[in-house]
Amino acid sequence: MSKENITFRLDSEKRAALDAIATGLDRDRSYLINEAITLYLEMHQWQIEEIQRAVAEADSGDFATEEVVAAVFARLTNGKNR
Repeated sequence: MSKENITFRLDSEKRAALDAIATGLDRDRSYLINEAITLYLEMHQWQIEEIQRAVAEADSGDFATEEVVAAVFARLTNGKNR
């Protein structure tokens, strides 16, 4: 995989925090930035895939029954009515 340079602006407080973490982990700033971007991309790609999967299920008419929804709601709210 080839690497490219990129430039962006970062406020001084964030840069100081990033540098402190890098020092504590004995890594350089570029390593941490790459790790942060990797995690960000993984999270958002996962979200997009889950949304697309849910839309496909909805388009095919694959919905939970009212009973299933009520049971899950009761479990998540410990049976408390709101």
